[in-house]
Amino acid sequence: MTSPLRTLALLAALLLSVRASAQEEIRIGVIYPLTGAAASTGIELKNAAQLAADLINGTDKSLGLPLAGAGGLPGLKGAKIKLIFVDHQGNPQVGASEAERLITEHKVAAIQGAYFSTVTTTASQVAERNGVPFLNADSSSPALTQRGFKWFFRTTPHDELFVQNAFEFLRDLKAKKGIQVKRIAIFAENTEFGTGAAKLQERYAKENGYEVVEKVLYPPKGTQLTSEVQKLKASRPDIVMQSSYLGDAILSMKTYKDLGFLPTALLANNAGFNDSEFLKTMGKDGNYVISREVWALDLGVKKPVIAKANALLQARHGVNFNGNSARAFTGVFALADAINRAGSTKPEAIQKALQETNIPGADLIMPWGGIQYDATGQNTKGAGIIVQVQDGKYATVWPFDLASKDVIWPMPAWDKR
Repeated sequence: MTSPLRTLALLAALLLSVRASAQEEIRIGVIYPLTGAAASTGIELKNAAQLAADLINGTDKSLGLPLAGAGGLPGLKGAKIKLIFVDHQGNPQVGASEAERLITEHKVAAIQGAYFSTVTTTASQVAERNGVPFLNADSSSPALTQRGFKWFFRTTPHDELFVQNAFEFLRDLKAKKGIQVKRIAIFAENTEFGTGAAKLQERYAKENGYEVVEKVLYPPKGTQLTSEVQKLKASRPDIVMQSSYLGDAILSMKTYKDLGFLPTALLANNAGFNDSEFLKTMGKDGNYVISREVWALDLGVKKPVIAKANALLQARHGVNFNGNSARAFTGVFALADAINRAGSTKPEAIQKALQETNIPGADLIMPWGGIQYDATGQNTKGAGIIVQVQDGKYATVWPFDLASKDVIWPMPAWDKR
């Protein structure tokens, strides 16, 4: 017959065993578009996020970033990160329901996502209501950090900074290269991402003395953009500022060529224009597009960790990082850093650690000053660059002191490529 003391000892050992096993795995929900028009983007985001988790869980320290090669999180006795990926299909309602399922069924410690600003809006509302930390690495609508949320944290800069960068770029073109722009057309998809960017572009254009000759908002995921492009062409702009996800970016470029429309420059707001599939599909017709960015492979010359990380992704998936996937990778490291410092999977502890985050720029693959959140949850140390597709590759062209290539302006005619 077992004594009461022996029974208590067995129960205590069992409880310790349960706690130890629970600490062996830290579940983080990740919400991306894994099917639908932006599926290729979602897969790139997923692959980059998983690479980051595998580096943290593994023992290879060659990358040189904190936690890379740590064999799990030291602050939780080597607990491993398990990313649970779900597909929002580009649908805000699906994103919200998947966030709910991650919290209630999978009991995740935190959520990362969701690329589409519209989906990030709804999914983060669910996290806020449930008191679960939500880290957004890749949505740029300024409104996301203007809601007074306490559980929402964004590592990427938002579109107001990117729009400011675009007009600084135009200013520097005039001052240093004698290139002058007067007439601007704005072209954007009509969800949270596109409409927010278009409003900012129109405001900054007027404040800086440019004429906005046309603003066209279109419903995403359509099968044709002929009438919209005809409006742009009729307005005779010097440049077009465009905000489009992948499918629409490809469709619009094909329509530009079909209708013989070519402004002196296309200044894209990242998104679909920086997806690897864009250049695979467009070939030489994708050359000369200029886009705002947060990352570029050519910066690896000055920051070797960029090239090292890219080599790891290349070895695994045969593609380079881009601004989208680099942000997903960075998001996992930022979230892991907070959970590690919290030493706990309790939401309040992770929230507090996120609020106290101060990661120096040297510890990132991004060309940023670091990661440190303000009271709204916005990283205050992010920065943007501008790239141009030249010879099928994205080359940094601004800021000029970081540029690996001179900007090609105007774009060569369609039949001169």
